Amino acid sequence: MTDRYETPLTSRYSSDCMKKLFSSDTRYRTWRRLWISLAKAEQKLGIPITDEQIGELEAHAEDIDYDVVAEREKQTRHDVMAHIYAYGVAAPKAAGIIHIGATSCFVTDNADLIIYRDALRRIRGELSAVISALCDFAEKYKDVPTLGYTHYQPAQLVTVGKRASLWLQDFVSDLGEVDFAISNIKFLGSRGTTGTEASFVDLFDGDVSKIDAMNKMIANDFGFTECFDVCGQTYPRKLDSRILNALSSIAQSAYKLGGDLRLLQHDRELSEPFGKDQIGSSAMAYKKNPMRSERICSLSRYLMADALNAPLTASTQWLERTLDDSANRRISLPEGFLCADAILMLALDVVKGLTVNEKVIAKRVAEYLPFIATENIMMEAVKKGSDRQKIHAIIRKCSLEATAAMNEGLGCDLAERLVREKELLLSENDMARILDPAQYTGRCGEQVEKYVAKVRGSVSANCEDLDKIDK
Repeated sequence: MTDRYETPLTSRYSSDCMKKLFSSDTRYRTWRRLWISLAKAEQKLGIPITDEQIGELEAHAEDIDYDVVAEREKQTRHDVMAHIYAYGVAAPKAAGIIHIGATSCFVTDNADLIIYRDALRRIRGELSAVISALCDFAEKYKDVPTLGYTHYQPAQLVTVGKRASLWLQDFVSDLGEVDFAISNIKFLGSRGTTGTEASFVDLFDGDVSKIDAMNKMIANDFGFTECFDVCGQTYPRKLDSRILNALSSIAQSAYKLGGDLRLLQHDRELSEPFGKDQIGSSAMAYKKNPMRSERICSLSRYLMADALNAPLTASTQWLERTLDDSANRRISLPEGFLCADAILMLALDVVKGLTVNEKVIAKRVAEYLPFIATENIMMEAVKKGSDRQKIHAIIRKCSLEATAAMNEGLGCDLAERLVREKELLLSENDMARILDPAQYTGRCGEQVEKYVAKVRGSVSANCEDLDKIDK
Protein backbone atom coordinates (compact mmCIF):
# COMPACT_ATOMS: atom_id res chain seq x y z
CA MET A 1 0.00 0.00 0.00
CA THR A 2 1.07 3.57 -0.62
CA ASP A 3 -0.13 6.98 0.49
CA ARG A 4 0.07 8.25 -3.10
CA TYR A 5 -2.23 7.56 -6.03
CA GLU A 6 -1.15 4.79 -8.38
CA THR A 7 -2.77 4.14 -11.72
CA PRO A 8 -4.60 0.78 -11.60
CA LEU A 9 -2.88 -0.09 -14.87
CA THR A 10 0.43 -0.31 -13.04
CA SER A 11 -0.82 -1.57 -9.69
CA ARG A 12 -3.33 -4.17 -10.93
CA TYR A 13 -3.51 -4.91 -14.63
CA SER A 14 -0.39 -4.57 -16.78
CA SER A 15 2.61 -6.86 -17.17
CA ASP A 16 5.94 -6.25 -15.50
CA CYS A 17 7.52 -6.13 -18.95
CA MET A 18 5.34 -3.24 -20.14
CA LYS A 19 5.59 -1.39 -16.83
CA LYS A 20 9.37 -1.57 -16.99
CA LEU A 21 9.39 -0.41 -20.60
CA PHE A 22 7.48 2.76 -19.68
CA SER A 23 9.26 3.36 -16.40
CA SER A 24 11.12 6.59 -15.73
CA ASP A 25 14.32 4.62 -15.37
CA THR A 26 14.02 3.13 -18.87
CA ARG A 27 13.21 6.53 -20.34
CA TYR A 28 16.10 8.38 -18.71
CA ARG A 29 18.63 5.63 -19.35
CA THR A 30 17.56 5.80 -22.99
CA TRP A 31 18.29 9.54 -22.89
CA ARG A 32 21.83 8.77 -21.73
CA ARG A 33 22.27 6.15 -24.46
CA LEU A 34 21.19 8.78 -26.98
CA TRP A 35 23.69 11.31 -25.64
CA ILE A 36 26.42 8.68 -25.88
CA SER A 37 25.43 7.85 -29.46
CA LEU A 38 25.40 11.55 -30.39
CA ALA A 39 28.87 12.06 -28.89
CA LYS A 40 30.29 9.02 -30.71
CA ALA A 41 28.83 10.14 -34.05
CA GLU A 42 30.11 13.68 -33.60
CA GLN A 43 33.56 12.39 -32.67
CA LYS A 44 33.71 10.22 -35.81
CA LEU A 45 32.75 13.23 -37.89
CA GLY A 46 35.50 15.45 -36.53
CA ILE A 47 34.14 17.19 -33.44
CA PRO A 48 36.86 17.32 -30.74
CA ILE A 49 35.51 14.73 -28.32
CA THR A 50 37.97 12.35 -26.67
CA ASP A 51 37.71 8.61 -26.10
CA GLU A 52 38.14 9.33 -22.41
CA GLN A 53 35.07 11.53 -22.40
CA ILE A 54 32.98 8.93 -24.20
CA GLY A 55 34.29 6.25 -21.88
CA GLU A 56 33.22 8.30 -18.88
CA LEU A 57 29.73 8.77 -20.37
CA GLU A 58 29.45 5.02 -20.94
CA ALA A 59 30.64 4.27 -17.42
CA HIS A 60 27.80 6.35 -15.98
CA ALA A 61 25.02 5.44 -18.41
CA GLU A 62 23.05 3.59 -15.72
CA ASP A 63 23.71 5.34 -12.39
CA ILE A 64 21.24 8.22 -12.49
CA ASP A 65 21.14 10.30 -9.30
CA TYR A 66 17.47 11.26 -9.23
CA ASP A 67 17.93 13.44 -6.17
CA VAL A 68 20.36 15.64 -8.10
CA VAL A 69 17.94 15.69 -11.04
CA ALA A 70 14.98 16.67 -8.84
CA GLU A 71 16.87 19.47 -7.12
CA ARG A 72 18.15 20.88 -10.41
CA GLU A 73 14.73 20.65 -12.10
CA LYS A 74 13.21 22.53 -9.15
CA GLN A 75 15.60 25.37 -9.95
CA THR A 76 15.45 25.31 -13.76
CA ARG A 77 11.94 23.95 -14.38
CA HIS A 78 13.42 22.05 -17.31
CA ASP A 79 13.67 18.27 -17.11
CA VAL A 80 16.18 17.75 -19.93
CA MET A 81 18.58 20.40 -18.60
CA ALA A 82 18.31 18.86 -15.14
CA HIS A 83 19.33 15.47 -16.53
CA ILE A 84 22.18 16.98 -18.53
CA TYR A 85 23.42 18.62 -15.33
CA ALA A 86 23.14 15.37 -13.32
CA TYR A 87 24.96 13.45 -16.05
CA GLY A 88 27.72 16.04 -15.99
CA VAL A 89 28.03 15.72 -12.21
CA ALA A 90 28.49 11.96 -12.61
CA ALA A 91 30.85 12.33 -15.59
CA PRO A 92 32.63 15.67 -15.02
CA LYS A 93 35.26 15.23 -17.74
CA ALA A 94 32.49 14.79 -20.31
CA ALA A 95 30.13 17.45 -18.93
CA GLY A 96 31.07 19.97 -21.61
CA ILE A 97 30.34 17.71 -24.60
CA ILE A 98 26.93 16.35 -23.59
CA HIS A 99 24.10 17.41 -25.94
CA ILE A 100 26.29 19.38 -28.39
CA GLY A 101 24.11 20.90 -31.12
CA ALA A 102 20.98 19.14 -29.95
CA THR A 103 17.65 20.36 -28.66
CA SER A 104 15.56 18.71 -25.96
CA CYS A 105 13.49 16.78 -28.50
CA PHE A 106 16.63 14.90 -29.51
CA VAL A 107 16.33 12.86 -26.33
CA THR A 108 12.62 13.17 -25.53
CA ASP A 109 11.24 12.33 -28.97
CA ASN A 110 13.82 9.77 -30.01
CA ALA A 111 13.43 7.98 -26.68
CA ASP A 112 9.67 7.92 -27.21
CA LEU A 113 10.12 6.44 -30.67
CA ILE A 114 12.41 3.72 -29.31
CA ILE A 115 10.04 2.86 -26.47
CA TYR A 116 6.91 2.91 -28.64
CA ARG A 117 8.55 0.64 -31.21
CA ASP A 118 9.62 -1.84 -28.54
CA ALA A 119 6.19 -1.67 -26.90
CA LEU A 120 4.47 -2.34 -30.22
CA ARG A 121 6.67 -5.38 -30.70
CA ARG A 122 5.60 -6.58 -27.27
CA ILE A 123 1.94 -5.96 -28.18
CA ARG A 124 2.47 -7.81 -31.44
CA GLY A 125 3.73 -10.84 -29.56
CA GLU A 126 0.79 -10.83 -27.16
CA LEU A 127 -1.66 -10.36 -30.01
CA SER A 128 -0.09 -13.24 -31.91
CA ALA A 129 -0.49 -15.44 -28.84
CA VAL A 130 -4.21 -14.59 -28.65
CA ILE A 131 -4.54 -15.36 -32.36
CA SER A 132 -2.79 -18.70 -31.90
CA ALA A 133 -5.07 -19.62 -28.98
CA LEU A 134 -8.16 -18.69 -30.99
CA CYS A 135 -6.89 -20.83 -33.89
CA ASP A 136 -6.66 -23.80 -31.54
CA PHE A 137 -10.12 -23.15 -30.11
CA ALA A 138 -11.80 -22.61 -33.49
CA GLU A 139 -10.20 -25.73 -34.93
CA LYS A 140 -11.20 -27.90 -31.95
CA TYR A 141 -14.86 -26.88 -32.09
CA LYS A 142 -15.22 -26.31 -35.84
CA ASP A 143 -17.94 -28.97 -36.20
CA VAL A 144 -19.90 -28.48 -32.95
CA PRO A 145 -23.34 -27.10 -33.96
CA THR A 146 -24.68 -24.20 -31.95
CA LEU A 147 -27.57 -21.83 -32.30
CA GLY A 148 -26.69 -18.72 -34.26
CA TYR A 149 -28.23 -15.37 -33.47
CA THR A 150 -29.20 -12.27 -35.38
CA HIS A 151 -30.46 -9.32 -33.33
CA TYR A 152 -29.78 -11.66 -30.38
CA GLN A 153 -32.77 -13.69 -31.56
CA PRO A 154 -32.41 -17.37 -32.50
CA ALA A 155 -31.45 -17.77 -36.16
CA GLN A 156 -29.85 -20.54 -38.22
CA LEU A 157 -27.26 -22.91 -36.81
CA VAL A 158 -23.54 -22.14 -36.91
CA THR A 159 -20.74 -23.95 -35.10
CA VAL A 160 -18.83 -22.98 -31.99
CA GLY A 161 -15.60 -22.89 -34.01
CA LYS A 162 -17.12 -20.78 -36.78
CA ARG A 163 -18.22 -18.18 -34.26
CA ALA A 164 -14.70 -18.16 -32.82
CA SER A 165 -13.31 -17.61 -36.31
CA LEU A 166 -15.12 -14.26 -36.38
CA TRP A 167 -13.28 -13.20 -33.22
CA LEU A 168 -10.08 -14.55 -34.75
CA GLN A 169 -10.49 -12.58 -37.96
CA ASP A 170 -10.89 -9.33 -36.02
CA PHE A 171 -7.64 -9.88 -34.14
CA VAL A 172 -5.81 -10.84 -37.34
CA SER A 173 -6.96 -7.51 -38.79
CA ASP A 174 -5.52 -5.79 -35.71
CA LEU A 175 -2.21 -7.52 -36.30
CA GLY A 176 -2.07 -5.86 -39.72
CA GLU A 177 -2.67 -2.48 -38.05
CA VAL A 178 0.12 -3.10 -35.54
CA ASP A 179 2.55 -4.24 -38.24
CA PHE A 180 1.71 -1.15 -40.29
CA ALA A 181 2.36 1.09 -37.29
CA ILE A 182 5.69 -0.62 -36.57
CA SER A 183 6.83 -0.39 -40.18
CA ASN A 184 6.09 3.35 -40.30
CA ILE A 185 8.01 4.36 -37.18
CA LYS A 186 11.03 6.35 -38.28
CA PHE A 187 13.74 8.01 -36.21
CA LEU A 188 13.79 11.75 -35.57
CA GLY A 189 17.55 12.10 -35.28
CA SER A 190 19.05 15.41 -34.19
CA ARG A 191 17.35 18.10 -36.28
CA GLY A 192 17.61 21.27 -34.25
CA THR A 193 15.12 23.67 -32.76
CA THR A 194 12.83 24.01 -35.78
CA GLY A 195 13.94 21.00 -37.78
CA THR A 196 16.33 22.98 -40.02
CA GLU A 197 19.56 21.41 -38.67
CA ALA A 198 21.04 24.92 -38.68
CA SER A 199 23.07 24.30 -35.50
CA PHE A 200 24.78 21.36 -37.17
CA VAL A 201 25.42 23.25 -40.38
CA ASP A 202 27.46 25.61 -38.20
CA LEU A 203 29.01 22.82 -36.12
CA PHE A 204 30.23 20.94 -39.21
CA ASP A 205 31.37 24.13 -41.02
CA GLY A 206 28.74 23.79 -43.72
CA ASP A 207 29.44 20.14 -44.59
CA VAL A 208 25.83 18.95 -44.67
CA SER A 209 26.83 15.42 -45.65
CA LYS A 210 28.14 15.02 -42.12
CA ILE A 211 24.71 15.88 -40.70
CA ASP A 212 23.09 13.10 -42.71
CA ALA A 213 25.86 10.71 -41.71
CA MET A 214 25.48 11.63 -38.04
CA ASN A 215 21.73 11.02 -38.04
CA LYS A 216 22.17 7.73 -39.87
CA MET A 217 24.77 6.57 -37.31
CA ILE A 218 22.54 7.43 -34.37
CA ALA A 219 19.48 5.86 -35.99
CA ASN A 220 21.40 2.67 -36.71
CA ASP A 221 22.57 2.48 -33.10
CA PHE A 222 18.93 2.08 -32.08
CA GLY A 223 17.82 -0.23 -34.86
CA PHE A 224 16.22 2.32 -37.19
CA THR A 225 16.95 2.41 -40.91
CA GLU A 226 15.27 5.72 -41.71
CA CYS A 227 14.70 9.17 -40.27
CA PHE A 228 11.65 11.29 -41.01
CA ASP A 229 12.27 13.17 -44.24
CA VAL A 230 11.14 16.49 -42.83
CA CYS A 231 10.03 17.61 -39.39
CA GLY A 232 9.67 20.59 -37.14
CA GLN A 233 11.23 20.44 -33.73
CA THR A 234 9.40 17.15 -33.01
CA TYR A 235 8.59 14.05 -34.98
CA PRO A 236 5.13 14.31 -36.64
CA ARG A 237 2.44 13.77 -34.03
CA LYS A 238 0.36 12.00 -36.66
CA LEU A 239 2.44 8.95 -35.75
CA ASP A 240 0.92 8.95 -32.27
CA SER A 241 -2.53 8.79 -33.87
CA ARG A 242 -1.47 5.83 -35.96
CA ILE A 243 -0.14 4.02 -32.89
CA LEU A 244 -3.15 4.66 -30.68
CA ASN A 245 -5.48 3.76 -33.55
CA ALA A 246 -3.81 0.36 -33.74
CA LEU A 247 -4.22 -0.11 -30.00
CA SER A 248 -7.84 1.06 -30.20
CA SER A 249 -8.44 -1.49 -32.94
CA ILE A 250 -7.31 -4.23 -30.56
CA ALA A 251 -9.67 -2.87 -27.92
CA GLN A 252 -12.58 -2.99 -30.36
CA SER A 253 -11.94 -6.65 -31.15
CA ALA A 254 -11.41 -7.51 -27.51
CA TYR A 255 -14.67 -5.82 -26.52
CA LYS A 256 -16.52 -7.89 -29.15
CA LEU A 257 -14.91 -11.06 -27.76
CA GLY A 258 -15.64 -10.16 -24.15
CA GLY A 259 -19.18 -9.04 -24.90
CA ASP A 260 -20.03 -12.23 -26.79
CA LEU A 261 -18.57 -14.38 -24.02
CA ARG A 262 -20.65 -12.56 -21.41
CA LEU A 263 -23.82 -13.29 -23.39
CA LEU A 264 -22.87 -16.93 -23.92
CA GLN A 265 -21.93 -17.43 -20.27
CA HIS A 266 -25.36 -16.06 -19.34
CA ASP A 267 -26.83 -18.84 -21.50
CA ARG A 268 -24.36 -21.32 -19.92
CA GLU A 269 -23.05 -22.31 -23.37
CA LEU A 270 -19.48 -21.16 -22.63
CA SER A 271 -17.72 -20.39 -19.37
CA GLU A 272 -14.60 -18.32 -18.82
CA PRO A 273 -11.99 -19.70 -16.39
CA PHE A 274 -13.04 -19.72 -12.74
CA GLY A 275 -10.38 -20.41 -10.11
CA LYS A 276 -10.77 -23.09 -7.46
CA ASP A 277 -10.84 -20.50 -4.68
CA GLN A 278 -12.34 -17.66 -6.73
CA ILE A 279 -15.31 -15.83 -5.19
CA GLY A 280 -18.02 -14.51 -7.50
CA SER A 281 -19.93 -12.42 -4.97
CA SER A 282 -19.51 -11.40 -1.34
CA ALA A 283 -23.24 -11.95 -0.77
CA MET A 284 -24.31 -14.57 -3.34
CA ALA A 285 -21.95 -17.45 -2.74
CA TYR A 286 -23.22 -19.41 -5.75
CA LYS A 287 -22.27 -16.74 -8.31
CA LYS A 288 -19.76 -17.38 -11.12
CA ASN A 289 -19.61 -14.00 -12.79
CA PRO A 290 -17.71 -13.50 -16.10
CA MET A 291 -15.33 -11.16 -14.27
CA ARG A 292 -12.45 -11.43 -16.73
CA SER A 293 -14.60 -10.81 -19.79
CA GLU A 294 -16.20 -7.86 -18.01
CA ARG A 295 -12.75 -6.47 -17.25
CA ILE A 296 -11.76 -6.88 -20.90
CA CYS A 297 -14.78 -4.80 -21.89
CA SER A 298 -14.14 -2.21 -19.21
CA LEU A 299 -10.49 -1.68 -20.16
CA SER A 300 -11.31 -1.77 -23.87
CA ARG A 301 -13.82 1.02 -23.44
CA TYR A 302 -11.14 3.11 -21.72
CA LEU A 303 -8.59 2.45 -24.47
CA MET A 304 -10.99 3.37 -27.27
CA ALA A 305 -11.66 6.68 -25.51
CA ASP A 306 -7.94 7.23 -24.80
CA ALA A 307 -7.16 6.91 -28.51
CA LEU A 308 -9.02 10.18 -29.13
CA ASN A 309 -6.19 12.08 -27.45
CA ALA A 310 -3.70 11.58 -30.27
CA PRO A 311 -5.74 13.02 -33.18
CA LEU A 312 -6.81 15.94 -31.02
CA THR A 313 -3.15 16.61 -30.21
CA ALA A 314 -1.87 16.11 -33.76
CA SER A 315 -4.46 18.46 -35.20
CA THR A 316 -3.65 21.32 -32.80
CA GLN A 317 0.13 21.49 -33.17
CA TRP A 318 1.08 25.05 -34.14
CA LEU A 319 3.61 25.58 -36.90
CA GLU A 320 7.03 24.05 -36.04
CA ARG A 321 6.38 23.31 -32.35
CA THR A 322 4.05 23.89 -29.45
CA LEU A 323 4.31 22.36 -26.01
CA ASP A 324 0.63 21.65 -25.36
CA ASP A 325 1.22 18.12 -26.60
CA SER A 326 3.65 17.20 -23.84
CA ALA A 327 1.49 16.66 -20.76
CA ASN A 328 -1.18 14.85 -22.78
CA ARG A 329 1.29 12.51 -24.48
CA ARG A 330 3.03 11.68 -21.19
CA ILE A 331 -0.29 10.18 -20.07
CA SER A 332 -2.17 9.00 -23.15
CA LEU A 333 0.56 7.02 -24.93
CA PRO A 334 1.93 5.05 -21.95
CA GLU A 335 -1.58 4.46 -20.59
CA GLY A 336 -2.70 3.26 -24.02
CA PHE A 337 0.10 0.71 -24.21
CA LEU A 338 -0.35 -0.46 -20.62
CA CYS A 339 -4.09 -0.85 -21.23
CA ALA A 340 -3.64 -2.80 -24.47
CA ASP A 341 -1.12 -5.02 -22.69
CA ALA A 342 -3.60 -5.73 -19.88
CA ILE A 343 -6.42 -6.45 -22.34
CA LEU A 344 -4.37 -8.92 -24.35
CA MET A 345 -3.15 -10.75 -21.24
CA LEU A 346 -6.74 -11.14 -20.11
CA ALA A 347 -7.89 -12.22 -23.58
CA LEU A 348 -5.19 -14.88 -23.76
CA ASP A 349 -6.05 -16.15 -20.30
CA VAL A 350 -9.77 -16.33 -21.12
CA VAL A 351 -9.43 -17.97 -24.54
CA LYS A 352 -7.00 -20.61 -23.27
CA GLY A 353 -9.29 -21.43 -20.35
CA LEU A 354 -12.70 -21.40 -22.07
CA THR A 355 -15.05 -24.26 -21.18
CA VAL A 356 -17.54 -25.30 -23.84
CA ASN A 357 -20.68 -26.77 -22.26
CA GLU A 358 -21.59 -29.03 -25.17
CA LYS A 359 -24.62 -30.63 -23.51
CA VAL A 360 -26.16 -27.22 -22.80
CA ILE A 361 -25.50 -26.20 -26.40
CA ALA A 362 -26.99 -29.44 -27.74
CA LYS A 363 -30.12 -28.95 -25.62
CA ARG A 364 -30.62 -25.44 -26.96
CA VAL A 365 -30.05 -26.64 -30.53
CA ALA A 366 -32.60 -29.43 -30.04
CA GLU A 367 -35.12 -26.91 -28.73
CA TYR A 368 -34.94 -24.60 -31.72
CA LEU A 369 -33.93 -26.93 -34.55
CA PRO A 370 -37.49 -28.16 -35.31
CA PHE A 371 -38.45 -24.57 -36.14
CA ILE A 372 -35.30 -24.03 -38.21
CA ALA A 373 -35.93 -27.31 -40.07
CA THR A 374 -39.57 -26.69 -40.96
CA GLU A 375 -38.78 -26.03 -44.64
CA ASN A 376 -36.77 -29.25 -44.83
CA ILE A 377 -39.62 -31.10 -43.11
CA MET A 378 -42.09 -29.70 -45.65
CA MET A 379 -39.89 -30.72 -48.59
CA GLU A 380 -39.47 -34.25 -47.20
CA ALA A 381 -43.23 -34.59 -46.80
CA VAL A 382 -43.78 -33.41 -50.37
CA LYS A 383 -41.28 -36.00 -51.60
CA LYS A 384 -43.40 -38.68 -49.91
CA GLY A 385 -46.51 -37.49 -51.79
CA SER A 386 -48.07 -34.90 -49.49
CA ASP A 387 -49.72 -31.70 -50.75
CA ARG A 388 -47.36 -28.76 -50.27
CA GLN A 389 -50.06 -26.19 -49.40
CA LYS A 390 -51.74 -28.47 -46.89
CA ILE A 391 -48.39 -29.33 -45.29
CA HIS A 392 -47.53 -25.63 -45.00
CA ALA A 393 -50.77 -24.99 -43.14
CA ILE A 394 -50.21 -27.95 -40.82
CA ILE A 395 -46.64 -26.89 -39.99
CA ARG A 396 -47.80 -23.34 -39.32
CA LYS A 397 -50.53 -24.54 -36.97
CA CYS A 398 -48.22 -26.94 -35.09
CA SER A 399 -45.48 -24.30 -34.83
CA LEU A 400 -47.83 -21.76 -33.28
CA GLU A 401 -49.14 -24.36 -30.84
CA ALA A 402 -45.62 -25.43 -29.86
CA THR A 403 -44.58 -21.80 -29.37
CA ALA A 404 -47.61 -21.17 -27.17
CA ALA A 405 -46.72 -24.20 -25.05
CA MET A 406 -43.11 -22.97 -24.73
CA ASN A 407 -44.41 -19.59 -23.62
CA GLU A 408 -46.15 -21.44 -20.82
CA GLY A 409 -42.84 -22.83 -19.68
CA LEU A 410 -43.07 -26.22 -21.37
CA GLY A 411 -40.41 -27.77 -23.58
CA CYS A 412 -40.40 -27.72 -27.37
CA ASP A 413 -42.56 -30.58 -28.72
CA LEU A 414 -42.89 -29.39 -32.31
CA ALA A 415 -41.23 -32.50 -33.74
CA GLU A 416 -43.60 -34.79 -31.83
CA ARG A 417 -46.62 -32.75 -32.96
CA LEU A 418 -45.56 -32.99 -36.59
CA VAL A 419 -44.97 -36.76 -36.44
CA ARG A 420 -48.53 -37.15 -35.15
CA GLU A 421 -49.87 -35.36 -38.23
CA LYS A 422 -50.61 -38.31 -40.55
CA GLU A 423 -50.78 -36.16 -43.70
CA LEU A 424 -47.04 -35.49 -43.46
CA LEU A 425 -46.29 -39.19 -43.92
CA LEU A 426 -43.21 -38.85 -41.68
CA SER A 427 -42.09 -41.43 -39.13
CA GLU A 428 -40.07 -40.78 -35.97
CA ASN A 429 -36.99 -42.11 -37.78
CA ASP A 430 -37.64 -39.74 -40.68
CA MET A 431 -37.91 -36.84 -38.26
CA ALA A 432 -34.71 -37.80 -36.40
CA ARG A 433 -32.84 -37.95 -39.72
CA ILE A 434 -34.17 -34.55 -40.78
CA LEU A 435 -33.25 -33.05 -37.42
CA ASP A 436 -29.56 -34.01 -37.53
CA PRO A 437 -27.90 -30.65 -36.58
CA ALA A 438 -24.88 -31.31 -38.80
CA GLN A 439 -27.10 -30.81 -41.86
CA TYR A 440 -27.77 -27.20 -40.93
CA THR A 441 -24.29 -25.77 -40.37
CA GLY A 442 -23.42 -25.34 -44.04
CA ARG A 443 -19.68 -24.97 -44.69
CA CYS A 444 -18.79 -23.91 -41.15
CA GLY A 445 -16.23 -26.65 -40.56
CA GLU A 446 -14.63 -26.16 -43.96
CA GLN A 447 -14.52 -22.38 -43.53
CA VAL A 448 -12.79 -22.71 -40.17
CA GLU A 449 -10.24 -25.22 -41.49
CA LYS A 450 -9.29 -23.05 -44.46
CA TYR A 451 -9.10 -19.84 -42.48
CA VAL A 452 -7.13 -21.27 -39.56
CA ALA A 453 -4.63 -22.83 -41.99
CA LYS A 454 -4.23 -19.45 -43.68
CA VAL A 455 -3.72 -17.65 -40.38
CA ARG A 456 -1.24 -20.19 -39.03
CA GLY A 457 0.77 -19.83 -42.23
CA SER A 458 1.13 -16.07 -41.89
CA VAL A 459 1.13 -15.28 -38.17
CA SER A 460 3.79 -16.09 -35.61
CA ALA A 461 4.33 -14.94 -32.03
CA ASN A 462 7.14 -12.43 -31.78
CA CYS A 463 7.83 -11.70 -28.13
CA GLU A 464 10.48 -13.48 -26.13
CA ASP A 465 8.69 -12.71 -22.86
CA LEU A 466 5.31 -14.25 -23.75
CA ASP A 467 5.79 -17.24 -21.44
CA LYS A 468 6.09 -14.80 -18.53
CA ILE A 469 2.78 -13.04 -19.12
CA ASP A 470 1.12 -12.42 -15.76
CA LYS A 471 -2.26 -14.01 -15.29
